[in-house]
Amino acid sequence: MENYRFTAFEKTGETLFDEVWNFANDDAAKIEGQKQIEEKGIAEKTHRLVNSSGKLILFHV
Repeated sequence: MENYRFTAFEKTGETLFDEVWNFANDDAAKIEGQKQIEEKGIAEKTHRLVNSSGKLILFHV
C-alpha cells in the first residue's frame, strides 16, 4: 500500500480535509479516491490527491 495525500478547500481557502489515504497504486487511488470524495459530498469543492512522489492523481477546481 502506498500513501496518498488528499486535501480539499473552500473557495475562501479554508481547509476542509487534509488526510493521508492508502491505496495499492495510482490506478486504484484514482478510482477509489473519487469514490471517497463523492461519499464525503465534496466532489464540487476544490480538491487534490497526490502520491508520495507529488504526482497529481486527482484534481478539481
